[in-house]
Amino acid sequence: MRTSEVVFRVVENDRCPFYVKGDEFKLSGNALLLELKQEKTFISTAIVTPPYEKETCRTLVGDLTRVLIEFESVDRIPEDVLACSGCSGVIRLEPCLRHRANGAKDRSRNIDAVAGILSNFSIFQALDHQNLRDIVALLKLKRFARNEVILKKGDPAQNLYIILSGAVDVLDEDGVRLSALQKGDVFGEMSLISGEPVGATIKVVEPAKIIFMKGQDFKEILNNFPSIQMYLAKLLAQRLAKSNLAVAEEIASGMLGRLSEMPPPEIFQTLNLNQKTGRLSLILPDGTAKVAFRQGELIGATYRQKSGKEAFFDLMMKNEGRFKFHPELSEKEKTAPAIGNFMDMLLEGLRRMDECRCVREYR
Repeated sequence: MRTSEVVFRVVENDRCPFYVKGDEFKLSGNALLLELKQEKTFISTAIVTPPYEKETCRTLVGDLTRVLIEFESVDRIPEDVLACSGCSGVIRLEPCLRHRANGAKDRSRNIDAVAGILSNFSIFQALDHQNLRDIVALLKLKRFARNEVILKKGDPAQNLYIILSGAVDVLDEDGVRLSALQKGDVFGEMSLISGEPVGATIKVVEPAKIIFMKGQDFKEILNNFPSIQMYLAKLLAQRLAKSNLAVAEEIASGMLGRLSEMPPPEIFQTLNLNQKTGRLSLILPDGTAKVAFRQGELIGATYRQKSGKEAFFDLMMKNEGRFKFHPELSEKEKTAPAIGNFMDMLLEGLRRMDECRCVREYR
């Protein structure tokens, strides 16, 4: 017997009284299966049964039933975000999984297919097909939307993650990007090996499909497959080399630090009073900025789409990120005129900061 299935997941919740982000609804044949907090209940298109203590939303059941009736088969349902009809709140759902089951033969084919995909990843290339099939049984697949946080710095180590598609950023405690990971890259492994909390935040920048396994399963695999141990040892060495190179570059550049410890107004004033010449780089959660000084005078500033004074004023209000000062200028910058009187601009920037603070307090 062949069955087809499509899973809708709640991706947005605007005051919905019934469900939360992440709840899933399965359409299969002419029926709907609701999964909430590991509790399951079958909802037919004719009879609605409340899931334990939660009341079932008849509006949503009707909406999904109409989708099934309209497209006749779950295989024809488009992969678009669906909004419910709404009551006192609204949720938006996204189709997140489709599969067919043809018994043991199809399951075996699916396992072979996944094992074939894994064989292309560096971490698994030394394993034979049967070993890969054994590993497939330990894996789970999850989709993540843009800007979703997979891991947060300080979280306990729980899983090993491998990116099937999409991209994620590795962020420090200030939200500054340390590195980018993409298809085939692995993360979460070092925390599992060391037993320490997660050392960085992992945030999705492109919608991603990620497979993961539990920490205990990962440790068993390490014990059984020395090739994976070797791969992770090389990976750690590469990451340490990059980290050491970055630290060396920062030390060579001179002045560096966090904006949470030394905010932009203090940095700018320090460079002005000490008549510094060079370029200040600001690595911010939403991008990078450059501010150039020549003998303490401000000769240039760029941030996102702004430049000059307006960029300088915007940067004065930042308090998250890192900064590095490079004591060098381009040939063009060496002869560029000052963009204004520094103290006048500093005072104007402080006045704007006070205005913004007053507006926030008023709200």
